[in-house]
Amino acid sequence: MLTLTESTIRSSFVNASRKEVKDASLPPNLTEMTDDDFADLDLLGWRDATYLRRAYVVVPGLDDEPIGISLRQAEKAPRRRAMCNWCRDVRLLNEVVFYSARKVGPAGRRGDTVGTLLCRDFECSANVRNDPPPPYEGFDVDAARVRRIDDLRLRATGFAEDLVAGR
Repeated sequence: MLTLTESTIRSSFVNASRKEVKDASLPPNLTEMTDDDFADLDLLGWRDATYLRRAYVVVPGLDDEPIGISLRQAEKAPRRRAMCNWCRDVRLLNEVVFYSARKVGPAGRRGDTVGTLLCRDFECSANVRNDPPPPYEGFDVDAARVRRIDDLRLRATGFAEDLVAGR
């Protein structure tokens, strides 16, 4: 992922009003993050410190320009143990919740949203870098890890593209 700054993040939001962007909290450790930290991130997600069910995620778009998304967490957690739709890690110890995002443009003004199940605290980048359990002898764990990273990027970018498709 590209190195992100406060101005890059705030200008990347596609489904938030100017006031929402101004009021949005930034990741708590943004100023301490280095280029190496961003190299291991496929997306940057964080929960808002002041608004209980609000969260944000910045994903690279198809042209590698960052796309910022304002998310809202559902009031209730899924009834059963759920799997994150982005990282699809089956050994998760972290909580998965339903997030929705308002679509961009006229569709969003009508109240249309797109939703998905995600890791509550956006651990997806770390999850896909964990070695998957080898299902058989001779399984290429390194290739599987690379495929999981690529799949995460495709799913996150696809979600962002679904939001702007309603323009």
